[in-house]
Amino acid sequence: MLLASRARRRVAPQPALHSNAMARLSRRQFLAAAGAAGAGFALAGCGGSGAPRPVSPSGPAVVAAEQRRRRPGARVHDVAVTAAPLAVDLGALRADTWGYDGAVPGRELRLRAGDVLRARFTNGLPEPTTIHWHGVGLRNDMDGVPGLTQPLVQPGQSFTYEFTAPDPGTFWFHPHTGLHLDRGLYAPLIVEDPAEPGAYDREYTVMLDDWSDGIGQSAEASLDDLRAGRGAHAAHLAGGEGPMSEFLGSAGGDVNYPLYLINGRRPSAPVELEARPGERLRLRLVNAGADTPFRVAVGGHRMTVTHTDGFPVEQVTVDNLMIAMAERYDVIVTVNGSGVFPLVAVAEAKAAQAMAVIRSGPGDVPGPGSQPAELRGATLSLDDLHAARSVRFPDRRPDRVYGVELGGGEEGYVWTINGRPHDDEPLAVREGERVRLAFVNRTTMFHPMHLHGHTFEVMLASGAPGPRKDTTIVRPDQRLTVDFVADNPGQWMLHCHNVFHQVGGMMTTVSYVADDPGGGSEAAAADRARLYCEWLGKGLSTA
Repeated sequence: MLLASRARRRVAPQPALHSNAMARLSRRQFLAAAGAAGAGFALAGCGGSGAPRPVSPSGPAVVAAEQRRRRPGARVHDVAVTAAPLAVDLGALRADTWGYDGAVPGRELRLRAGDVLRARFTNGLPEPTTIHWHGVGLRNDMDGVPGLTQPLVQPGQSFTYEFTAPDPGTFWFHPHTGLHLDRGLYAPLIVEDPAEPGAYDREYTVMLDDWSDGIGQSAEASLDDLRAGRGAHAAHLAGGEGPMSEFLGSAGGDVNYPLYLINGRRPSAPVELEARPGERLRLRLVNAGADTPFRVAVGGHRMTVTHTDGFPVEQVTVDNLMIAMAERYDVIVTVNGSGVFPLVAVAEAKAAQAMAVIRSGPGDVPGPGSQPAELRGATLSLDDLHAARSVRFPDRRPDRVYGVELGGGEEGYVWTINGRPHDDEPLAVREGERVRLAFVNRTTMFHPMHLHGHTFEVMLASGAPGPRKDTTIVRPDQRLTVDFVADNPGQWMLHCHNVFHQVGGMMTTVSYVADDPGGGSEAAAADRARLYCEWLGKGLSTA
């Protein structure tokens, strides 16, 4: 299915690692460690009393935040979205799957920043499900996380999602239930910028996916294999017998899929993106895969990166880029003459790829294994990316810092945040704070970490602020810091967007609280400080 060819007419630490191997610290040691860290954050957990009171997903603070976003006379887009079983043509190959509105990807939804989306969702599936509107800074009770922000939508029932879309950008929607994403349940949500300068002639949304539904092993069977210690992940843990990723420093994923798709088509029957010589194409790249990062390139062309996860960056031109699950990149490609050019998305370290073509004139479609030289050229690095000045956060010290340790993945395929699967001790924040998340990855896998309802500013290795994103790769053994502004009250998920890691336990909650979230023991506070100081590479005082 071809998506949206449009000619231009012109986001005080809470529990970090809970380890019995480390001695507890005294209050004086905790303060010394925090001072050594020099982060200027609130010392939550140092003798406060009582548990914090979480902000309700539908409470007054959430309503007030939505009212601030809602402008008088805002245009309301009334749409219907139905999830149901369907048979889909992947390119002379039929597969039975689930999808939105009878297609894979589902029908694109498009509105302008400040508009209101009112989507009446009907569940025609045999299982309960929800919709998560990925990357949108929406009201909390519309976020689609069952058991946290809304009840499950049961088979045959409906639920109306209504929210203001405050920011322009490339977003998408998908379920937040079990392994449902590893079917055909995904679709783009494009929020246009009324002030867009129109520096391109034509636009396409390009959705990448790893696919087995209806033609290979089910996602549930793959998860059973992973939990039993079978498959690609087991080979990787046993000594790296499987393919490795030079870019990610680890295996490219845990599951080998029979197909990789662009806009629902396999590479032997690719989607064609029409263009004219000399035209500037805006490609909105979305990785809707469950387990696969892709290296993307266009044969005979370079790409100018203009946006990451919907937010503009200082433009940088590269030969190829790596896009992890749930990330989005907008790029400009100037069509280099007349012909047929492969748009290739290599499934990193999986010895397979997806492909579409850009057609600006006559010519044969390249073979499905086409490997343009650009794949071996300059690869986009995180250090290349800097948020455009218009969307940078004000320069400010964080009010609260959390160590977020990523662990697990070995016996029983259990993944953890701060030592626990499905961490039920939320990261408490208060509205108006600047919050720092200090990720440290103790595993042998990369993790695309996603925060709901916010974007964060990635801090580069140089210490300079980087791009605004809602999903970022944390590589094995890497320490990575991101800051977000707590300006959207509610209860928000923080999790790995590898769907198997997420279901395996790598998730927690960022919880806005109405009272001071500093309650808890000094021992717990010491644990929190310890992980952050370890992250900084500083020793703890024993004085």
